[in-house]
Amino acid sequence: MRLPASWCGIFTLKPSLGRIPIDPAYAGRVAGPMTRTVADSALMMGVLSLPDARDAMSLPYQSIAWQQLDRDLKGVKIGLQLDAGWGLTVEPEVQAAVEAAAALFEAAGAIVERIPPFMTRAMADGMDDFWRTRSWLDISALPAERRAKVLPFIVEWARGGEGLSGQRVFEGYSQMAAMRDAAVRACAPFDVVLSPTAPMPAFRAEWPCPTNDPKRPFEHIAFTLPYNMSEQPAASINCGYTAGGLPIGLQIAGRRHDDLGVLQVARAYEAMRPAQRPWPLPPALPGG
Repeated sequence: MRLPASWCGIFTLKPSLGRIPIDPAYAGRVAGPMTRTVADSALMMGVLSLPDARDAMSLPYQSIAWQQLDRDLKGVKIGLQLDAGWGLTVEPEVQAAVEAAAALFEAAGAIVERIPPFMTRAMADGMDDFWRTRSWLDISALPAERRAKVLPFIVEWARGGEGLSGQRVFEGYSQMAAMRDAAVRACAPFDVVLSPTAPMPAFRAEWPCPTNDPKRPFEHIAFTLPYNMSEQPAASINCGYTAGGLPIGLQIAGRRHDDLGVLQVARAYEAMRPAQRPWPLPPALPGG
């Protein structure tokens, strides 16, 4: 959700794991609102977070005041991360936009402190091993006619999991816990952590990922992946544009289960960021 929101210039909240019931449930799998404004996402959370017994991993229901979005930024502790530790290098225009957003928070009285990377290449590669193997088992079980419909890029990527040893796959799966521990530990001193949502703006529409390389398909998710594994809430909000007019996403990640806090900080930024460009208008209907 955060990556398409970043590349489309809209807002989204990835809630804490289990905040919104989902079926089938799975580690790291979440659903959340994608809207033009923070207030609209808050409004949707009031409905989306209602309980549903089909999700056995969901959090106990809480009656959260989702629309209480006002928050004074004075004294709010903010971490600023500009290096994810692996993946594609953050492009200069993206970094400049995120740094400008951090400066606005500082001007509003927040305490901003840069933080070093907490993810490693081993974490990413291990997760990739596990995902490839799981996907290859799923694809291999498909009838030939259905398998032929799978994007060749996905088949080639998943084939990398064929024949991996049980030890290697288990070690890869274990990286979910390693990422969770690293993310929670790194964020503990702060109310929220700011970073780019993605290291680059939107890429070519016909490509399945920014590298277009099945051997390196996840180089763009280094800032977002850890918060999926750590179960922390994280939002993406537009924080500027490239010289070519492409939107740039600012990620705001909060402490575990502090979904409302993330929405409040996002709303505070929404109120003080530079004016946004008008939304594109749909093409006129014939005769309209």
